[in-house]
Amino acid sequence: MLLLGGTGEAAALAARLAGDARIDVISSLAGRTRTPADIPGRVRTGGFGGTNGLAKYLAAEKIDLLIDATHPYAATMPHAAAEACAQAGVPRLRLLRPSWPQQQGDSWIAATGLATAAAQLPDVAKRVFLTTGQRDLDAFASLTDIWFLIRLIEPPDSIPLEHYQVILDRGPFHAESEIALLREHRIEAVVSKNSGGIATYGKIAAARGLGLPVIMIERPPQPEGQAVETIDACVSWLHAQLG
Repeated sequence: MLLLGGTGEAAALAARLAGDARIDVISSLAGRTRTPADIPGRVRTGGFGGTNGLAKYLAAEKIDLLIDATHPYAATMPHAAAEACAQAGVPRLRLLRPSWPQQQGDSWIAATGLATAAAQLPDVAKRVFLTTGQRDLDAFASLTDIWFLIRLIEPPDSIPLEHYQVILDRGPFHAESEIALLREHRIEAVVSKNSGGIATYGKIAAARGLGLPVIMIERPPQPEGQAVETIDACVSWLHAQLG
């Protein structure tokens, strides 16, 4: 089985399957994080060379099943996986954690993408907690009148922003510490993707508690095909495939 990973759910699924002698799991990581979490079983790092490259890999490695547990905001790989599996005749399942529901007291401003979020910011705040990830910072580079707090897992090679502070930390993050962080840096708004899960939800709860607006970037469209939201559902699908 090929497990497209890079998320906590993927690592947890690999650990769950580690003791099942019927399944040889190959976890695939994009390689964007220099120090990924430990994952049991076989691990490969790097891209496949597009849809055709992935289809060739599936055939060469005699992959029987594929589970796509990439991040909800992975825009390319889910579609490449769907097309490659269709070419190779490999059953595919998407493991996609549910998005965060908006709750009473949340002040969310919907954004269809990074560019929309950047265009909305000048009318919302001057001190912003930007939590979209290092690869997305270019979209906000033109906002020279805004100060950004950026939290990353690893030290960045460069930051394309004019006024900012970087803090290095790895989740999970809890609401109490997030409230203290937002107060310490006098944050006026949060920019976030609706990633779902509990690891980074603390910032959303903290913004709600402090009455701060959140510019919430919507998820990209997903390819057609079967999808589940939990590791248990993944295991059930696998057992059904194994008969």
